[in-house]
Amino acid sequence: MSDENRITALEEQIAYLTKTVEELSDIVADQERMLELAERRLGMLMEAEALRQSESDGSLPLADQRPPHW
Repeated sequence: MSDENRITALEEQIAYLTKTVEELSDIVADQERMLELAERRLGMLMEAEALRQSESDGSLPLADQRPPHW
């Protein structure tokens, strides 16, 4: 294989790998946005449940209570 063919093959491989990295970067960015949204929603659900528990029986939410074996 000549040097020119080897260089061309390496350039093609670099182009393919660059495209793959860019695609994976986009996927990771999308997943980060989805994770942040899920974390916000989970926080809102936990707050709503804690409020519901405190309004229903006037005690501390279960998440804030010590386990009975303490």
